[in-house]
Amino acid sequence: MTGARRLRLSRGAARGFTLIELIVAITIIAIASAAVAISMGRSGDSDLEREALHLASVLETARAEARAASLDVRWMPDGKDGGSYRFTGLPPDLIDRLQLNRSWLGEPPVVDIQGATANGRSVRLGPEPLIGAQRILLTRGDHRMTVSTDGLGPFRVQRGSATP
Repeated sequence: MTGARRLRLSRGAARGFTLIELIVAITIIAIASAAVAISMGRSGDSDLEREALHLASVLETARAEARAASLDVRWMPDGKDGGSYRFTGLPPDLIDRLQLNRSWLGEPPVVDIQGATANGRSVRLGPEPLIGAQRILLTRGDHRMTVSTDGLGPFRVQRGSATP
């Protein structure tokens, strides 16, 4: 055989993928599919976590304003439609400027308030620096998140219904 003929045969034999290349490609596709499936399965949990983080941030903002102005400020879910929450005790222009009275980011969660409040339907944020241990349990379907404070530290978010 001549050298040119050998070269043509080897080029013709190199068509297609090897078994190893196919296995590697299938493995990569399987790992990517599993990652997408896992992230989609946890969407309800991450939505509620985003809701809880947003609430903790808004509570801390209102708490700082309550301390600075020496006001008795309270947070409560709005009983009219359950789709929003509101603050009492802050001047209306401050509430509007800081956009504190808001709707929930998604479907309204079931709210259970526990701690040092008179009626169990509000969270006291000031005027004292020490407000007492309080926690807000947010539930949406099978997912639970807790926004809590020990009364001195900031509000923090925890999965489930852990104690503050």
